[in-house]
Amino acid sequence: MLTHQGTQTLHTPRLILDRFSPEDARAMYDGWASDPQVTRYLTWESYADADAARAYLEALVKNYARDDFYDWGIEFEGALVGDISVVRLDAENRGCWLGYCIGRAWWGRGIVAEALRAVIGFLFENVGLERIAAMHDRENPNSGKVMRKAGMTCEGTLRRSRFIKGRFIDGVCYSILRDEWEAEP
Repeated sequence: MLTHQGTQTLHTPRLILDRFSPEDARAMYDGWASDPQVTRYLTWESYADADAARAYLEALVKNYARDDFYDWGIEFEGALVGDISVVRLDAENRGCWLGYCIGRAWWGRGIVAEALRAVIGFLFENVGLERIAAMHDRENPNSGKVMRKAGMTCEGTLRRSRFIKGRFIDGVCYSILRDEWEAEP
């Protein structure tokens, strides 16, 4: 049985993971959502303007009323720098898939791995999940490095498993199990 709690504020040594608000639209747009380099391997296209980010956030914020909805803005040094969320929840099997993105100005600083570890911990320890997974486009190996740094294990590649932005991609799957998480120091 899962103990859903909805998106709760999480703290790490360097980060605050918190709910978005529509007022975050400009930071989201400027920080990552308008950058084609950031969205290159994501399922969605770069936003044309901050109004598109605001419309997205207004719809997203409504979901915070649900106790099984998990989506955090990543704050680093006082700036909103990215997003991490449960993109697919499989309550019946006590598992989920996570997704994340971060602005290019903050790449290579270990921010996403730190956020990913915080979310994994919350979902195992507070919600009661047994398996947490994530997938990246094979052409984006840096995302796999983030997953490994967060303690996830590569399970393999699902060839031509997703059709994104007009092309099939090979999805590289990673996961971590509750007992693996609990065994880590």
